[in-house]
Amino acid sequence: MSAYGTQQGAWRMPGVDPTAWTDIDQLVRFAQVAERGLLHFLFLPDFPALREDIERESVMMALDPLLTLTAIARETKRIGLVATGATTFAEPFTIARQFKALDIISHGRAGWNAVPMSDPTVAANFSHPLPPRQEKYERLHETVQIVQALWGSWGRDAWVHDQASGRFADAAKVQPVNLRGRHVASRGPLPIPPSEQGQPVIFQAGGGSAGLEVAGRYANGVAGAVWTIDDARAQRVALREAAARNGRDPDEVKFFAGVMPTIAPTRRAALDRRIALTEGKFEERVAYLQQMLGIRLDIGHLEQPLSPQQLAAARPSPHDPRSKNALKIAREGWSLRDVIAHGVIDYHPVIAGPGVAVADHMQEWFEAGAADGFWIMIDVYQDGMDAFADEVVPILQRRGLFHTEYESATLRDHLGAPAQYGLDPRLVG
Repeated sequence: MSAYGTQQGAWRMPGVDPTAWTDIDQLVRFAQVAERGLLHFLFLPDFPALREDIERESVMMALDPLLTLTAIARETKRIGLVATGATTFAEPFTIARQFKALDIISHGRAGWNAVPMSDPTVAANFSHPLPPRQEKYERLHETVQIVQALWGSWGRDAWVHDQASGRFADAAKVQPVNLRGRHVASRGPLPIPPSEQGQPVIFQAGGGSAGLEVAGRYANGVAGAVWTIDDARAQRVALREAAARNGRDPDEVKFFAGVMPTIAPTRRAALDRRIALTEGKFEERVAYLQQMLGIRLDIGHLEQPLSPQQLAAARPSPHDPRSKNALKIAREGWSLRDVIAHGVIDYHPVIAGPGVAVADHMQEWFEAGAADGFWIMIDVYQDGMDAFADEVVPILQRRGLFHTEYESATLRDHLGAPAQYGLDPRLVG
């Protein structure tokens, strides 16, 4: 959830308010549409620096993820609210207080995506440089453990609030944590009682072996970056194995595969929509595509399909799982512009067409064991959110693949995650 959509050109599309970046009412409306579609949670990334070419490009992040979700929490009732809170520069006490406050305000719907920061642009906005990778992950592990300990530092029944006796809280049940690691520390306690779900749910959206270890130890939700069913299945298996190694039930961790839908009545109309969204970006995308296929492509031939000679010479990059699909689309005879419009160089599968095509993709991956669920990256929120809620969700419901009402009120229950308050006792010691 940025202000406009997940495609850079969304801010220029017909019907989109170009001032939506600073209009919280717009984001609240989008969240309410997602809740109407019975989605389990909203996910707000964070990048505390300016990286766009703002002469021509919109800023892709919300003004502030936690403040935005706090506003949304007051206008929604069931949908979960997940935000990124990077551990590289933030103190555990600050993270613990902010996310648990959101959890209280939302009545148990908050989630924390715990990741390190890796970009020097971000580091330049803080008081110390990026640490080495190993140190970043050491700090992440310490931070998560201290945060969870702080979340549990106010006993479940410590808040007495007995007006007759005048006793506000049982002080003996509000205890400091006194935890110190190599990188971070906190005395505590956190002066916030438990929410309806106890404490926020941990998410993880990193990658590599270090990210997998974080997810296996702490997370109940993982946002994956995968292009093929085989890759998604392998990542899900690896995640479940990591959870088991840490003494957890693999079913406690849900793997969400990304999907980028562009919904329109026909495939042609959807491709035209994506072409409009990509305006001004074709030159760099053609350059990227020719690297993937190992052949020379000409930006001046956007309206023409690849020649038989180009198709014969093309060799999909063995280092890029998107390459085979790119060549497959090119061999169908689409113009170079249309090949790119199919999303062949996007970082998640792009489904361009009617709602049933999106539902078919999700069903195929789910039934193949490639995902427990999906994180849906809508191209343009202004109409794309409604299209997903009104066209895709009913198809999934008719097929018996998606719920027809919220069965629970908290994010933890939405995910089927076990109860937890404070540190997971299986990881202590």
